Amino acid sequence: MGVQESDLKSVTAKRGSTFTIQLWEDRTRGEQWVPDYDPALFALTGDDFLRTTSNNAVDSGQRNFEFEALQSGTHRIEFSKRMAWKYTAEDRRVYLVNVQDS
Repeated sequence: MGVQESDLKSVTAKRGSTFTIQLWEDRTRGEQWVPDYDPALFALTGDDFLRTTSNNAVDSGQRNFEFEALQSGTHRIEFSKRMAWKYTAEDRRVYLVNVQDS
């Protein structure tokens, strides 16, 4: 599954600070976003799920990934939407993070 240049999302952060990427996740369907990143460039400091549906039978909402930017430059974080019963990703989101010196 190739990623087009128009599908890339940009994020700007300062080195040493944190930033958040939010993705919609429907856990009722078994969806789970899995981040792929270089741990020398980013540290995952938070991974929270905020349920936004009030129905007890539905478990969907906003997944918040908080990263700390460790090194300056433009770096990539790729998220794959995984389903427990599939070997391939259902969807992908790619973020180019421009980390600036503080």
